[in-house]
Amino acid sequence: MARKSIAEMSFSQVYPLLVQKAERKGRTRAEVDAACCWLTGYDEAGLARQLERGITYQELFDEAPAMNPNRALITGKVCGVDVTAIEDPVERDARYLDKLVDELARGKALEKVLRG
Repeated sequence: MARKSIAEMSFSQVYPLLVQKAERKGRTRAEVDAACCWLTGYDEAGLARQLERGITYQELFDEAPAMNPNRALITGKVCGVDVTAIEDPVERDARYLDKLVDELARGKALEKVLRG
């Protein structure tokens, strides 16, 4: 069976896993939402609407009000892959979000996670 690209993956199905990852380390859903909103420009209500729609990562990023230009400041590795070396923009943005949640789970202050 062919592997699904990240662009085709359901963000609505992955999102609860991101929240679980953060909550296992004492962080909150609100902090994960803040990271999602910072990255994409959605407000909380807009993010909730997108999750209800069952959208893919491709749709999440294509319909984003304003992708944060500071997302390029996110560096490091996710699953052994350097996020800055990923050429596909959807995959790179998905990995940026994963990296933000990883940093939250490692105890980094939200202000630092959001490159504030």
